[in-house]
Amino acid sequence: PARRPAVAPVAPRAATMSPEERVAAMDAEMAAAPAKGGQSPSDGLPLSMVVGQDSIKTALLLASVNRDMGGVLISGGRGTAKSVMARALHGLLPPIEVVKDSKYNVDPEEPNEMDSLLRKQLEDEAAADPSKGVAQRLEEMERDVKPAPFVQIPLNVMDDMLLGSIDVEESVREGKSVFQPGLLARAHRGVLYVDDINLLDAEATNILLQVISDGKVIVEREGISVTYICKPLLIATFNPEEGEMRDHLLDRIAVSLSADAAPLNVDQRVAAVDSVLTFAAGGEKRAAALDDDMEASDALRSRIIFAREEIRDVTLSRDQLVYLCEEAVRAGCQGHRADIYASEVARASAALAGRTQVDADDLKLAVKLAILPRSSFVADAEQPPDLDMPPPPPPPPPPPQDQMDEELDEDQQQDEQQEPPENEDQEDQPDTEPEEPELPEEFMFDAEGVPIDPELLAFATKQKQGKSGGRGPAVL
Repeated sequence: PARRPAVAPVAPRAATMSPEERVAAMDAEMAAAPAKGGQSPSDGLPLSMVVGQDSIKTALLLASVNRDMGGVLISGGRGTAKSVMARALHGLLPPIEVVKDSKYNVDPEEPNEMDSLLRKQLEDEAAADPSKGVAQRLEEMERDVKPAPFVQIPLNVMDDMLLGSIDVEESVREGKSVFQPGLLARAHRGVLYVDDINLLDAEATNILLQVISDGKVIVEREGISVTYICKPLLIATFNPEEGEMRDHLLDRIAVSLSADAAPLNVDQRVAAVDSVLTFAAGGEKRAAALDDDMEASDALRSRIIFAREEIRDVTLSRDQLVYLCEEAVRAGCQGHRADIYASEVARASAALAGRTQVDADDLKLAVKLAILPRSSFVADAEQPPDLDMPPPPPPPPPPPQDQMDEELDEDQQQDEQQEPPENEDQEDQPDTEPEEPELPEEFMFDAEGVPIDPELLAFATKQKQGKSGGRGPAVL
């Protein structure tokens, strides 16, 4: 039996698509995917059928809402559903609206994200006919709606495959150099997945670092110069037993989590095996399982669409920003990436929950995901103590009792003289005070950089017990 009623295809539009229209386009694309013979989100295990790993799922959903978060890194041993969760998240991503036949997934509503070739074309047209500018010409171009791309980087990838190169056949046919974009161009506005990133070639790793930092690719070779935007959702996985991660790459990725932190108990393992067997069996069992998942997945896709629009209005107050910066200082974080990523995590959490105001729970989640992994408490977990350090000096002796009594009497007299009379200036106070931003009641780190929040302390203790070592990924 058909799992979803037929939906009329959504034609390309010449105006901005609202969130409701994007939901309709998503439904149409999913309904048409089986008929096209392509890969649909239901080809992989849905995220809701993955047992456990709630923190990793939350981080992936936050990153799908806010692409400024900088990506998610998942560590874990073999068979811990790292790749499954990455592909399952792709099944939840809404379709994207692009300029028709664009090889760079250009958004017709973002003139600043055009590739240099399209920009030059529109600038030449605008020079010939000044009545329309570049932005207006971009908006009027024919559009198309297609699924969000999912691009996997192979371990043996070369820089030409990543960045792009000259298309020899097309160049000979047209009599001029024709640029063929690489994997990074295809990944823009979609998912860029790197499995076993710790085994990736150093040159390819440096290219990824540059792309994550700049959000664009500049190719200058063989007589051509091309610039295009690359802002994908980076999801990387690795097995710590097969090699360590480079520290500066870890620092460029906003959230680092471990799938080994909370091993499944027997009941959860049984549920995980049953979920996989049911999905692999096919037929009516698989269809029934997907029907059960359909309503929740559709609601989550719609929530992601609206959250991407609403996050533009979500801001942190100065007091909330000061709180995150103070937590980073207390945690001993180097640089400013911890503060910046924590702010983006908090904004994404509020938008995903359908709120325009960041609350205390959003701030705590940001500290947990972005600040704790970069704290000195975690970074120095496996460093041996320095035995050559001299002992701290002894505390000074307390003052005599008579001197303490005299100082106490003087302080009490000064307080009595400075105390204002009651009810004074009460008439001048306003009746209502402005609403203050919601903040956690206490800091989660003490002045020594040690977690004092019970939940955060348990979180950090698991990090120390992990196998990743160094500044390794935070363990949930």
